[in-house]
Amino acid sequence: MPKEKKQKKKSKARPGGNNDMHEALHVSEMYSNWFLEYASYVILERAVPALLDGLKPVQRRILHSMKQMDDGRFNKAANIIGHTMQYHPHGDAAIGDALVNLGQKELLIDTQGNWGDIRTGDSAAAARYIEARLSRFALDVAFNNQITEWRLSYDGRKKEPVLLPIKFPLLLAQGTDGIAVGLSTKIMPHNFVELLEASIDVLRGKKTNLFPDFPTGGMVDVSNYNDGQRGGKIRVRAKIENTGKKSLVIRDIPYTTTTTSVMVSIVKASENNKIKIKRVVDNTAKDVEIVIELPSHVSPDMTIDALYAFTECEVSISPNACVIIDDKPHFYSVNEILTITTNHTVELLKRELKIKLEELQEKLHFSSLEKIFIEKRVYRDIEECETWKAVIQAIHNGLDPYKDMFLRKITEEDITKLTEIKIKRISRYDSFQADEVIRELKSEIKQVKYDLRNLVNYAITYFENLIKKYGKGRERKTAIRNFDTIQISQVAVANQKLYMNRRDGFIGYGLKKEEYIGDCSDIDAVIVFLADGTFLVTRISEKTFIGKDIIHAQVWRKNDNRMIYHLIYRDGKDGASFVKRFAVTSVTYDKLYDLTSGTKGSRVLYFSANPNGESEVVAVSLRPGCSARKLLFDFDFAGLAVKGRSSRGNRLTKYPVRKIAHKKAGTSTQGGLDIWYDETVGRLNREKRGRFLGKFEGEDSILVASKDGTLEVTSFELTNRYDTDKIVLIEKEKPETIITVVHVNGEPRKFYVKRFVLQNSSIGTSLQFMAGGKDNVPVIVTTEADPKARIEYLFGRKKEKRSDVVHLNSLVDIKGYKARGNLISNYEVVNVTPVESEEPETMSTENEDLEQLQLFDKEEQNAR
Repeated sequence: MPKEKKQKKKSKARPGGNNDMHEALHVSEMYSNWFLEYASYVILERAVPALLDGLKPVQRRILHSMKQMDDGRFNKAANIIGHTMQYHPHGDAAIGDALVNLGQKELLIDTQGNWGDIRTGDSAAAARYIEARLSRFALDVAFNNQITEWRLSYDGRKKEPVLLPIKFPLLLAQGTDGIAVGLSTKIMPHNFVELLEASIDVLRGKKTNLFPDFPTGGMVDVSNYNDGQRGGKIRVRAKIENTGKKSLVIRDIPYTTTTTSVMVSIVKASENNKIKIKRVVDNTAKDVEIVIELPSHVSPDMTIDALYAFTECEVSISPNACVIIDDKPHFYSVNEILTITTNHTVELLKRELKIKLEELQEKLHFSSLEKIFIEKRVYRDIEECETWKAVIQAIHNGLDPYKDMFLRKITEEDITKLTEIKIKRISRYDSFQADEVIRELKSEIKQVKYDLRNLVNYAITYFENLIKKYGKGRERKTAIRNFDTIQISQVAVANQKLYMNRRDGFIGYGLKKEEYIGDCSDIDAVIVFLADGTFLVTRISEKTFIGKDIIHAQVWRKNDNRMIYHLIYRDGKDGASFVKRFAVTSVTYDKLYDLTSGTKGSRVLYFSANPNGESEVVAVSLRPGCSARKLLFDFDFAGLAVKGRSSRGNRLTKYPVRKIAHKKAGTSTQGGLDIWYDETVGRLNREKRGRFLGKFEGEDSILVASKDGTLEVTSFELTNRYDTDKIVLIEKEKPETIITVVHVNGEPRKFYVKRFVLQNSSIGTSLQFMAGGKDNVPVIVTTEADPKARIEYLFGRKKEKRSDVVHLNSLVDIKGYKARGNLISNYEVVNVTPVESEEPETMSTENEDLEQLQLFDKEEQNAR
């Protein structure tokens, strides 16, 4: 009790009385305000860049410090960090990381030393060991004190720029990302040259369409880019080469990944049995090179798909273009950002021109003053003056008769400058040279005024000059592609073995002692048919109860309309037997479906699964004693149409069946597979995308010719992958097809034509029909029966350009594929192009073609 009294007395003694409650409430209010202030600070001062100069505050302060330190030589990164701390209120670590990040972008900063590698993830050396300076590009586009708005630094000792006057869409060129309180930003980097060309298009009123370009190269699918706004998504892939020696080589990696992270993801996928590889080796040095060695029985094309599906060889990035304008975050598209920054650049150029005009006019004004002051000997008027005021007045009076010659009114400051001219200069004054200087100044002023009147054209020229000066070596690194959607179930490695217990109704990969079904992956689904005429599809697991009396189970593929099931069942109501053919292309997982008429007591009498829709003949044996005339007859499924799984089927017999047995296998009733080739993704498909190649079945194959002179025969598996940039011919192979090739061989350019037959070919055949090399290029590769080409050549001494259409068959006989072939013409051929069969010919017959060419040859020889 005494303690409580003391506490009460003590609380009474506190000053403030009822204000204590007010202070407690105030603390709560202050907390909410503080949090809002903190969130605003992180958004505005740390995480999100400004739109107009594309920089975060720490980056802007680094560049400002480097400009103050700039003397053309490299400075230690540690010195730059220390100098920047005068402006940045945070530690040296944050400044160092931002400096390295700017240096690795290789745009605004020239670097020296080990600055790390964004491809491998290697960090930069310590700041005391590396050096940097502003690049020539940065000095040209990022600084101009005369048009820069300034403010005091955080401690009030220095001045720092509010925004740098950057005359370039820097934000889109460098890209950025940052996480603030309640929002984030992620802007993709874009190509330097494409940005400048797009800025020119903006000024010309054309529509622009920008897509990302990453320093790591690779490939990008921008079909869902959404102009860089929220809700968009891009897919970035590594470039993977099939070397043909049971190995794959990764040449470029996706943006946001490193060679280390890609290798780790490949190893993890291999350990989890997603892909099968021997080993993976990182040979990255100057260029990225990750070599993946494959086992002998593994398909390289399927492995490439699996790498994209299960590893960091493909990543998805969601852009979110959030920027700061007028101290507030805004969301824009990349094309809107480009338009705003381009117009801002025009405004900056306008301000620079106005300042330049003022400076030139001041120079012209003073040059005119100086000329009159010296030539008219006004300086002699001050010899008798005894006071400064009298000197000023004397000069003013001396210049007054010529005031109409000056650009503006003469001020006391102008007169003061005149008095500072030394006698030595007056004595050596050259009037002719002074007039020349004035003429040059007037000419420059005229040009600046012209540029101001034609500001858009001036800005276009400015951007064009940037392309000429800095565009070399900044070509696009990331190829834009449309990616195919990889079905994970199709490329997953069969890493499990599936078993079933027919009698008890269990299925799974954990039943090691039961009946083996086949190999599968742990993401596959299994379809199970039961003796009562029901089936279901379920995900594969270690052990699952399906139902007793399993009659068939297999791995199920969605939308597989080639797998046809044959079913004969006895109806439980009247005992009649029904027969049906059906496919199972889509289902609801774990739902039980009934294939019979649904009556109680129905049972399956015969069942078979046919992967390519093959028909079959079965022998049906009826029970002895029934009233049927024939107790044994055959039934051919070829005459039965494929219907839906819910159909009742056709009546086979009304009599009781004793036994049904397979008698003879038939051919496929589905016909060949219709295959299309989609040139945008370099893949085969059955969805009618791209060019139709034909119907394929059995041992049919595809003929592929490449620009490097390689001819291959491949299967028609949908997992095959073709490089669209290298292919010159892809079609269904036909036996004993005559292949006609026109190719350029060596330097000087000579065009040859050859014909050969691909004999004894089989899937996997690969041959070199033309010498490889940069100077050897196939111009025409065709299997047409009567191919034609238009030849453009130079005729006679005057090098008259002529053009003729010739039948290639008439120029060369069939030879071996290794032969170089015949010269297509003895004249200097400029170009050879294929001719469609509908195009009219300039010569009517093959003989005329030959005769005319021979005549040209004779005329040329006589002329020589």
